[in-house]
Amino acid sequence: MFAAWLFLAFFGLALAGVPLLYALLGTTVGAIVVAGLSHPLETIFLSFIGGVEPFILIAVPLFIFAGEILSSGGVGKRIVEFARALLGFLPGGLGVVTVASCLMFGGVSGSAIADTAAIGSLVIPAMVQRGYSRGFAAALLAVAGTLALLMPLSIPFLVYAFISGVSMRQLSMAGIVPAIIAGAALMAVCMWHGRRTGCDSGDGRLSAREIWTATKAAGPALLMPLIIVGGIWSGYFTPTESAAVAVVYGIVVSLALYRDITVRDLPRLLVNAFQTSATVMLVIGATGALAWLITVEQVAVQMAAWIRLIASEPWQFLLLVNVILLLLGIFIEPLPALLLTAPLLLPLAKFFNVDLVHLGVVMTANLAIALYTPPVGGTLFVAAKLAKAGIGEVTRALWPLLLAAIAALFVITYVPSLTTVVWRLAN
Repeated sequence: MFAAWLFLAFFGLALAGVPLLYALLGTTVGAIVVAGLSHPLETIFLSFIGGVEPFILIAVPLFIFAGEILSSGGVGKRIVEFARALLGFLPGGLGVVTVASCLMFGGVSGSAIADTAAIGSLVIPAMVQRGYSRGFAAALLAVAGTLALLMPLSIPFLVYAFISGVSMRQLSMAGIVPAIIAGAALMAVCMWHGRRTGCDSGDGRLSAREIWTATKAAGPALLMPLIIVGGIWSGYFTPTESAAVAVVYGIVVSLALYRDITVRDLPRLLVNAFQTSATVMLVIGATGALAWLITVEQVAVQMAAWIRLIASEPWQFLLLVNVILLLLGIFIEPLPALLLTAPLLLPLAKFFNVDLVHLGVVMTANLAIALYTPPVGGTLFVAAKLAKAGIGEVTRALWPLLLAAIAALFVITYVPSLTTVVWRLAN
């Protein structure tokens, strides 16, 4: 009963338009006061501070800063040109190039919003000029931008590794194949759309020299995720240290090699990264306070008993996880949703013998969908603004892409070997 009241109170506040930080803290304080619990309110403050203290979370602002550096320069433009050289000849080629560009830039930025903004500003004008509707262009960008969350520099992966205690080395590789599968599903929709509407029959194939030129231009940026993953896998640096490496490498590439930014731009980018990081950390701290209350009041035990009444097999548990997270993602952004649900689902995953690394990929892939489902949808609003399209128009064009993403999600969910294939090959 307490568990149901807690979640109803939180969703009530969130749906009423209360900012997420205050909805989390209000639910925590309200539950203690209304239920007449004996916990001192000072404990909320201590839990809030404890939520942001772990050393591994230093990587969050560093990864955000690295993404700011690379997304503000010409890295996105070079990646788009590289993708166009390789895939622009396909039917729906410009849409396919958009997906491929988001996939590659996601490995550099690790941020869905940065991915959407950087690639969208480059491809949307070209897509509209080619004959794509503004709604479809925005919908495609909103969905493809979330592929960044499954790539090695993913902040949700970092947070999940902190919560679950799984190896960030393994988790950083676990999302690569699922991201490629999700990208392939979106590319298939683009090819179908290009053929059906006749708006994009593809460009001619480029020569080997033109492909090589595009490869050389994008090569330094595309090396970044390889360096990060390789360093973590080989043990040369930890996930936290890899964030610092990403910042240094991003500065070298953008400042010295590409010369897309100057030293004068760094303070502005640092302030932007600080503002984003502060928001993320405040939410993490507030979620930590609510997670403390959930733990001491044994809400996880109540949820576990309820789920065990419904699910008796691992596949049923995973189906339930997907349904719950898809519904939860409609109202909450991925990172807070992950922080709220992971402590509840991890004990159940162990009970059903579900691999925790696989669960992390499934949860992240699932919650990525939250970024383009109304009314919260972060990438949805960014893409709609870039395309100058109404949310209703974008939502109507979203359905084929959403179905493709959900189909890819269920493939990822029920073929767990996809999350371990890169790790096995690397070892």
